[in-house]
Amino acid sequence: MKNFYRFVKTYYREILRGVYFVLAIVLILLALPKERRFKYEFQRGMEWMHDDLVAPFDFPIYKTDTEFIAERNAILNNFKPFFKYDTSAVTIAKQQFRTDFLVEWEKLEANNNPNDTLLRRMEQVIERVHRVGIFFPAEFSDLRGDIQRGITIVKNNQAFETDISEVYQVNRAIDNVKTNASQLAATHSGPEIDILLKLNLTKYVNPNLQYDSQTTQQVTSDMLASLSATKGLIYAGERIITKGEVVNSELYQILYSLRREFESRLNLLGNTKLLVLGQALIVTMLFFVLFLFLLNFRREVLYSDSKLIFILLVISALSILSFLLLRRELVSIYIIPFAIVPIFIRTFYDSRLALFIHIITVFIVGFFVPNSFEFVFMHFIAGVVAIISLTKVYRRSKLFLAVGYIFLTYAILYLGIVLIQEGKPSAMNAIYIGWFAANALLLLASYQLIYVFEKVFGFLSDTTLMELSDTNQDLLRKLAEVAPGTFQHSLQVANLAESAIHQIGGNPLLVRTGALYHDIGKMSNPYYFVENQSPDFNPHKGLDFEESAEIIIRHISDGVQTAKKNRLPEQIVDFIRTHHGTTKVLYFYRLYKDKFPDADADVDTFTYPGPKPFSRETAVVMMADSVEAASRALKQITVETINDLVESIINYQQAEEQFNDANITFRDISKIKEVFKKKLQNIYHARIEYPKETAKA
Repeated sequence: MKNFYRFVKTYYREILRGVYFVLAIVLILLALPKERRFKYEFQRGMEWMHDDLVAPFDFPIYKTDTEFIAERNAILNNFKPFFKYDTSAVTIAKQQFRTDFLVEWEKLEANNNPNDTLLRRMEQVIERVHRVGIFFPAEFSDLRGDIQRGITIVKNNQAFETDISEVYQVNRAIDNVKTNASQLAATHSGPEIDILLKLNLTKYVNPNLQYDSQTTQQVTSDMLASLSATKGLIYAGERIITKGEVVNSELYQILYSLRREFESRLNLLGNTKLLVLGQALIVTMLFFVLFLFLLNFRREVLYSDSKLIFILLVISALSILSFLLLRRELVSIYIIPFAIVPIFIRTFYDSRLALFIHIITVFIVGFFVPNSFEFVFMHFIAGVVAIISLTKVYRRSKLFLAVGYIFLTYAILYLGIVLIQEGKPSAMNAIYIGWFAANALLLLASYQLIYVFEKVFGFLSDTTLMELSDTNQDLLRKLAEVAPGTFQHSLQVANLAESAIHQIGGNPLLVRTGALYHDIGKMSNPYYFVENQSPDFNPHKGLDFEESAEIIIRHISDGVQTAKKNRLPEQIVDFIRTHHGTTKVLYFYRLYKDKFPDADADVDTFTYPGPKPFSRETAVVMMADSVEAASRALKQITVETINDLVESIINYQQAEEQFNDANITFRDISKIKEVFKKKLQNIYHARIEYPKETAKA
């Protein structure tokens, strides 16, 4: 047990990183759909690359979505809504007419009965109108499009179809009754006619057609349910396709049907434990490859908890979201902005790592989605376009252009696939273009998410670096006011370092920003530094060499304290800590040695606390700082003196092993020297001293 605790204590950091990977794998496996995959890959318009395929069992041929939707629409377009026929309406109308007529007749106090023939003729008119059917058009405004195709009338448990023009709207029925009443009045005479014309004939027109929504919905559902999803049958042992045969639309649908039935049977009969084991092996291998890549090429990312967690979180989040969409089938998986992965990684790391992480993410998802090759191909190309086009994320226009390029990439690739598979551009589905557009719009959210990730994980984006490098920032303005010489020195160091990092590769914005802030600690005691001193005043006079060295060295700790107080990012604070490494304050150390040659000097008193530069960016700033400061002390400015100065200072730093922890090569250092020499020559307008004979000539 003690050995176990000792092992855990010794390697707890490595164990913790392993736990991060295991958690990511487990989360993805939990989200993965527990469905088996058809072992053959095929695409419409491409050759069948496998051996001859024979049907392993009987299976139906499923209709395409287009065919099924067309048949469904045909049913709906030909369907006629149901209306109930109210047989009591006409009886009520006739009774009401006779009652009203007789009431009016009694008012005449006639001794005889009215002409019953006229009454029956009018009742026949009312019955004839109701027999056809009457409806209120305002009540069926929502059905206007449907009833134009006709309606189905249910009368006495019998249904018959009729055109909507064959039945009466209320107004038309009233007009019909009034017209017939007028015709009767023209052919008859007597008090009965006066009463007939006096009556409100509108009362005797009762709508007798009522929309039957329940029957309509039930019949519609039954008709759609009876719609077959299949259109044929393939029998076991029947040859489906031979090797080299082109997968046309018909064969594609047969293969699709086989895959559907095959996966369905496997999922019903297969062993779930073995399925999960297979998925676990695939996902684990992909993460193992990621681990090997980080271990060999990006070790600083692997050894940083925040950086590693961020990468695993991005991969896991996109994968889990994809699998959830696959389960729900609400929207297409192409709406997920996979290009956001390389955008994020490119913003905080580099293009090479961004491409690798993008490939891992697309492979994890691609293996478990339909049409895996198309999915991986399209998202891989879109990711490459995102990396290439988004070189400067701090420029908002760049992000908009990148999003436009990505959308255009998806659209072009989709068109190419359609032309291969279908052979005609018209086969493009506008819905997919909509998914790609939504994908591109979601990518715009990355600009806001970058800020969130910066704060949560302590990252530093180019956008933030641009803001920090603005000389109108409060801290830099204060530096310019309190220590103007130091401010000018910092500007020159920034220019030198930025030019050098462009040559050897690195982050120019990070270098420039770090250089601008590297000496902010001098604001505590600005006049103790030569660039801020006037010719007739030197506060070091009267101080011991140890005291002077302590004040000079203290600007490191003062700078770190000032930076943290002003909430500068840790990456910028690193430039403050490392720009002198573990070198000595040589000026005061040499003065001490000259004055006390026999004394044992405490070297630590004259040595900066470090640490040494641990990146090429911090190493370049260290070189630029020393070279720029020393160049101000040159009494004679020539090409030779500048060359000697640059060589001696950087060689001294190399001899002091200041760059051993930085990922910088001798070739890089040689390039840096050349950049510094040219820049200093331009700054000081150094001239080549020609021989006197040449000068005279």
